[in-house]
Amino acid sequence: MDIQLYLPLIGIPIIVVGFALRFNPLMVVTLAGLITGLAVGMDVGALLETFGEKFLNSRQLSSSILILPIISLLEHYGLRERAQEWVRNIRSATTGRILMLYFVVRELSAMLGLLSLGGHAQTVRPLLAPMAEGAAQQNYGDLPPDLRDKIAAHAAACDNIALFFGEDIFIAFGAVLLMTTFLKENGISQIEPLTVGLWGLPTAIAALLIHLVRLSRLDARIAAEVNAWRTTQEAIGKASAS
Repeated sequence: MDIQLYLPLIGIPIIVVGFALRFNPLMVVTLAGLITGLAVGMDVGALLETFGEKFLNSRQLSSSILILPIISLLEHYGLRERAQEWVRNIRSATTGRILMLYFVVRELSAMLGLLSLGGHAQTVRPLLAPMAEGAAQQNYGDLPPDLRDKIAAHAAACDNIALFFGEDIFIAFGAVLLMTTFLKENGISQIEPLTVGLWGLPTAIAALLIHLVRLSRLDARIAAEVNAWRTTQEAIGKASAS
């Protein structure tokens, strides 16, 4: 067995172990890339040049530079509070319904290639999570801190899952083009981007239905946790008074 053939895969166990131990994801991925490059014989200078080139060519760099300061400025002037106040005026709004609506819109837009329509920095943190939390406060009053974190986690999960399964339907998505190019280079020429997109559609629909079912149960879980928290707080108060 030629070990040299498996050296390019050395980064995979590094990423698995790093994520399992909950190390910083950026550091884990960077370390895996450096070790992989050195393992396959890349010069240190060429390796660093490659990292710098990919970083500068990344579209996410310009997005972060432009979006994050704008979002920070909007939050400074009360964007999150305005979003919560607006949701509180909608009586039929619940945490589960808001997240379900966002999930559908996010996945459909990703299928059309509008990948930057949502996102954690520009949508989830300043808008979606405060709106979901505001709806819960409107219906249940004060919320325990761990429940607020759980609502924020559900908001982030909606964006992640909807984008992950929706973008594979868009035939001009990089991963779809990469798969078709790889298959053609290995003699499977009948696979086209449209074929990959169509085969990804059942998975995207299944992910949509499964997550909508999970979100439909979220309001009941929030109510149960709020009631349990209030019961505990009342018991602590009575114990302190006695």
